[in-house]
Parts: sequence; structure tokens; C-alpha cells
Amino acid sequence: MKEQDIHAELSSIRDLMERSAKFISLSGLSGVLAGVYALIGAGVGYVLLQDEYAALYHRHTYNEELLIVKLFLVAVAVLVLSIGTGVWLSIRKAKRNGQPFWNTGSKRLLVNMAIPLISGGIFTMILTYRGYYGVVAPTTLIFYGLSLVSGSHYTYSGVMSLGILEILLGLLCAVMPGYGLIFWTVGFGLLHIIYGTVMHFKYDK
Repeated sequence: MKEQDIHAELSSIRDLMERSAKFISLSGLSGVLAGVYALIGAGVGYVLLQDEYAALYHRHTYNEELLIVKLFLVAVAVLVLSIGTGVWLSIRKAKRNGQPFWNTGSKRLLVNMAIPLISGGIFTMILTYRGYYGVVAPTTLIFYGLSLVSGSHYTYSGVMSLGILEILLGLLCAVMPGYGLIFWTVGFGLLHIIYGTVMHFKYDK
């Protein structure tokens, strides 16, 4: 066997191993749509907060607990839409490329992302229950960034860069109280759109 044939075969084996170990069906378009959902959610949250400020300004009573419930429902809606769209587009991409969606890579990605995400979600609910609303935005950004970094070993390398940016944004948000919604919009909205666009043209074509 010629040396060139051996290198080609080794390259093919290495590519096959990487495909089985990593989840490469992640859709860049899903990142763009997740960012759009986050921008819409941030807009709804802004309107709800403005209503609260207006009520306080006119010395009307305002139900703070009801506001928290509404904001929580908006966040859940954004999360469900983002995950649902991501799964649907990734399944479609996997089928188009003749690859299984549920493989070793996707399982490892799910486990490694789920641990920080679930921990962060529980911690965020505890903070909300205790009334520490000012640190909810940085907490969600930081834990989400940790989740991306943790899962980046089992998918595209660009996911780690996005995770690091989310963590840095969350830390900056923590030292700038009062701007949580703005940082949340940038982190979950704009960064996702930019990342998703880059990944779409790099890997989805």
C-alpha cells in the first residue's frame, strides 16, 4: 500500500472518529433564531418593567410577585422556543448529511451542558425566591457560559468562544447593577445572532 493511500485511510478513520465523538449537526441558524427570540423576550420584559415604573411614578399599587411571574414565563417561553428550534433544525441538518442525530457526541454534549444549566437554573430560582433580583441576569449569563464551555469539547470549537464571552459579560453585569436587561439582551440576543450567523456560513453550507 502506498504511503499516500495510508495517509488518506488514516485521515478517513480520524474523521470518522471525530464525527462519532462530536456533535457536528448543530445548526448555526438555530443560534440566530435563539438570538431573535431573546431580543423579543427582552422587549417584552422591558415593557413589563416600564409598566411597573409608571405605576410607581403615579403611586398606583403594583403586584411585584405578578411581575416576577410574568418575567419568568417570558424567560421560559424564550428557552422552550430556542431549544425546540435548535433540536428541530439540528435533526434536519443531520438527516440532510446522512448522519444520526442521537449519537455518542450528542449524548456527551447534552450531559456536559445540562449539569451547569440545571445547577444555574436552580440557583437562579433560589435567588429569585430570596428576592435577589439584581443578580439574576449575571447569574444566568455566567452559568450559561459555563455550560457552553463545558459542552464545547463535544461540538464545534466556536462554542467555547461564545461561552467565554457570555461569562465575561456576566461578570461585567455583576459589577454594573441596574443594567441587567441590557446585558441579558446582548448576551442572549446579539451574541447568539452573531455566533449563529458565523456558524451558519461556516458549517451549514
